[in-house]
Amino acid sequence: MSRSDSHESQVDRQFGARAADYVASAVHSAGADLEALAGLCRDLPQARVLDLGCGGGHVAYAVAPHVRTVTALDLSQAMLDAVEAEAARRGLTNLDTHRAAVESLPFPDGSFDRVLTRYSAHHWADVPAALREAHRVLKPGGRLGLVDVIHPGSPLLDTHLQAWELLRDPSHVRDYGEAEWRAMLTQAGFVPGAVQRWRVRMEFSSWVARMGTPAANVAMIRALQAGAPAAVRGYFEVEVDGSFMLDVILIEAEVDSVG
Repeated sequence: MSRSDSHESQVDRQFGARAADYVASAVHSAGADLEALAGLCRDLPQARVLDLGCGGGHVAYAVAPHVRTVTALDLSQAMLDAVEAEAARRGLTNLDTHRAAVESLPFPDGSFDRVLTRYSAHHWADVPAALREAHRVLKPGGRLGLVDVIHPGSPLLDTHLQAWELLRDPSHVRDYGEAEWRAMLTQAGFVPGAVQRWRVRMEFSSWVARMGTPAANVAMIRALQAGAPAAVRGYFEVEVDGSFMLDVILIEAEVDSVG
């Protein structure tokens, strides 16, 4: 089994068993970042949209009323089944699902007007390959909108953040920084554009419960938080119960209009 296959299987295991939790998740089902991402598709009634790593489907639900079609793509069939059920409950008849890896999209060149992704990219095994695929399936002049947690830039803060994330979720790969995203987007052929930033509070108990984090790992995260330097605890605003703040970015990028 290749490393990629192993990672894909791990992502599927982690999220497949928790599909209903992600559909119902308050953090994922609302927020200024979701509204801003969905806003990239308003006034585009004929647009075809791809939601990469759709998770609980919240981007697809938000976009569907404004566009011609939206395709929700994920590695987990259980997650896609939950998205289909929720879309049917909401009466969204223009939403379809597709199971595939983001690094190998099963669509022809120039299939979509918008490619969106939210809180998925930190699970991708090969971000440059995924961005090249997103670029390929976009039409000339098409746009990518990417929302994800970012690291703050400081090596000290970065190390603590990645440790907490990996202990919570073994399918986590990396929270990248803004400069890294701009460089990777440019290398994939995009023209990076506007950026929006937010701070988002992670309520600790639901954060670990959503991922089914083992009790031993939860204890290790809390121990790391307790033993972290004051600068780390202060930056992430770590609370008594372990809740903390994360940095989130929306970065837009465009495919050159001449292809």
